[in-house]
Amino acid sequence: MRCHSIQFSGHAISRMFERDLFPKDVTAAIERGEVIAEYPEDHPYPSYLLLGFVEGEPLHVVVARDEAGSRCFVVTVYRPDPELWQPDFKTRKRT
Repeated sequence: MRCHSIQFSGHAISRMFERDLFPKDVTAAIERGEVIAEYPEDHPYPSYLLLGFVEGEPLHVVVARDEAGSRCFVVTVYRPDPELWQPDFKTRKRT
């Protein structure tokens, strides 16, 4: 995803701290990751679920993007649970 700037929400910073994730890891996932879900109706900006990998481990990042200014806002970040996601980490398992 192309972002001219990346800002982290307070929630994202808390989750990163809890999950031992670093801004450089999240930034790399945004820059090189794959959009696996789109939420165009989210406000104030459309948001996206991205799948990236950090040291071979999957990482999900939810990013809201201001299309006009190409600013990205990290909403949350987490390591996807293999119990909830298919092995590709792109598809949720049916419950």
